[in-house]
Amino acid sequence: MSQQTSQQAFVPLSDETRARLARCGAATLANALLTRGLRNAFLLGLHAVAPDQPALIGPAWTLRFIPAREDKDSMALYARNDSLHRRAIEECPPGAVLVMSTGGDLSASCMGDMMALRLKVRGAAGVVTDGGYRDTPGIIATGLPCFQRAPSGPATPIALHPVEFNAPIGCAGIAIYPNDVIVGDGEGVVAIPRHLVDEIAAECGGIADYEAFVSMHIRRGRSIFGLFPATPESTQEYQRWVADGRPALN
Repeated sequence: MSQQTSQQAFVPLSDETRARLARCGAATLANALLTRGLRNAFLLGLHAVAPDQPALIGPAWTLRFIPAREDKDSMALYARNDSLHRRAIEECPPGAVLVMSTGGDLSASCMGDMMALRLKVRGAAGVVTDGGYRDTPGIIATGLPCFQRAPSGPATPIALHPVEFNAPIGCAGIAIYPNDVIVGDGEGVVAIPRHLVDEIAAECGGIADYEAFVSMHIRRGRSIFGLFPATPESTQEYQRWVADGRPALN
């Protein structure tokens, strides 16, 4: 069994950046990345295991699978303590999002409910894969936010062999580097390069606040013309509203 791992140091998110990201939708974050020339940041085709699960936010901790081979993969080998799959679970830092790359393979699961529970207890922020999980009802019961391509019941060693963790991977067609920040919500999952996350969070947090202001006016029948997207005049109106303490409309 391959024993390759990276020594990339885990870098936790600041509380301020995490709080700002919690107010931002994945689509808004992807748009902010697009303005900086990053067109491919959205992990398309992935779905939340539960529609009402909490938002997923955290730095990436990665695991890469290749197709299994009979002389390398069995339940006996899978159970060994030097299994990279099991090590990735046990070494995933608190606050991290475990991102598992299967190459889109749905012929075997890459996680079940016991692994999800272990990650939840250890303080992981969630899990993302372009493959699938087994024991989905049990995973939902843990409360751990998880995204997958589709459920998959067969055992991992049937089709998947772990070769490396905490190193760059491709997941759902997107390059993911350790410590890139993963955000997942009802619209999907986006990956933010780590060096951009603080400015993206600050920018999109402001967008979320402005959209709350816009929503308040639209609900009262106001036209989007001159309001959304923001104009210099509507921005000044918004800033006055903030300065006044964000009062409700009469």
